[in-house]
Amino acid sequence: MEHTVIRISELRTDYQMGELDESSAHANPMIQFQTWLDEAIAAGVPEPTAMTLATVDADGQPSTRVVLLKGVDDGLVWYTNQDSRKGREIAANPRVALQFHWVQMERVVRIEGVAQIAESELADAYYHSRPLASRLGAWASPQSQVIAGRDWLQQAWTQAGAEHGEHPQRPPHWGGYRLLPREWEFWQGRRSRLHDRLRYRLDPAAGDGWLRERLAP
Repeated sequence: MEHTVIRISELRTDYQMGELDESSAHANPMIQFQTWLDEAIAAGVPEPTAMTLATVDADGQPSTRVVLLKGVDDGLVWYTNQDSRKGREIAANPRVALQFHWVQMERVVRIEGVAQIAESELADAYYHSRPLASRLGAWASPQSQVIAGRDWLQQAWTQAGAEHGEHPQRPPHWGGYRLLPREWEFWQGRRSRLHDRLRYRLDPAAGDGWLRERLAP
């Protein structure tokens, strides 16, 4: 049977599902984001709260991973092991970036800003809302560290259950972060690669106001 060679250079999609116009986009990027997020959830987009988090280490080496958005207030909130690689890099350099990619809607949202540790009360409330297995996992996993194997991890999880029981407290190394946005970009795919890109930047002249600009695709 002959094997078909797929030439990735020839894979193309002509985006045509929507448009993003200044007259319809909200002047406040947080409200615009909430609108798009609500539409992604309503459309049944898989993992609509999944976002790529980019951090940079002390040598300037960037790294990315996917985390889940768990709150929207004056910033974007997620939770993780704060002793992990991302936690250590945020501690050294809190300037980070997030990206949502809702493929089925041909939309991307990019956010840049400064990350801060979320309030302990907020982290406690979210931690205790999680399934017991996940709460024990936060105790069992030394995230980003080298481990002996899958069996070691399973044993650590079992041991965590024996030590902490059915009502474990939040581990001291596990908590939340809030990204305070300084810049947003909303991207909507369009035909012929003439995509819509609206960027919002904090405008010092307008206090807490935002300057909105259209970028070339």
